[in-house]
Amino acid sequence: MRTLSLAVPAAALGLIAAPALAGELTVSIEIPTLPVAAYHRPYVAVWIERPDQTAVQTLAVWYDVNKARGEGKDWLKDLRTWWRRGGRTLTLPADGVSSATRAPGRQTLNVPADRLSRLPAGSYTLVVEAAREQGGREAVRVPFQWGTPGSTTATGATELGAVRVTVTR
Repeated sequence: MRTLSLAVPAAALGLIAAPALAGELTVSIEIPTLPVAAYHRPYVAVWIERPDQTAVQTLAVWYDVNKARGEGKDWLKDLRTWWRRGGRTLTLPADGVSSATRAPGRQTLNVPADRLSRLPAGSYTLVVEAAREQGGREAVRVPFQWGTPGSTTATGATELGAVRVTVTR
């Protein structure tokens, strides 16, 4: 009888810990080549939101981190949605979050399980927002289920191409 009473709490702990062991998130972002005379690489922010559009966690911010005197940070407010939802409170550069802008083509962001260990299983939206000097601004939203393996895709119209979110494990 004693063994059974210990087994039940152990099983219950396994269920409680399951969201922390949910898996990894891989984001594939297509940055299109645009036919313009003066092309500037876009600033890009990638974050997770709850269904009510409250920001949960910033995953990446690609901007001109090497610009003299930190001027690159001055233009991050052009990523308006991200900026209002939490970007302005983030201290940059942030280790594991901020990096240089990316060239046109397919870019991959791998988010290991330990960075998302506090994210409970459920419905979320991954948002990718891009803004470009002498260009436009665009945000692509991709709904996904954290804790359930699978992938979903959404496509932008101008500044972003296909954005694919894959949950593994």
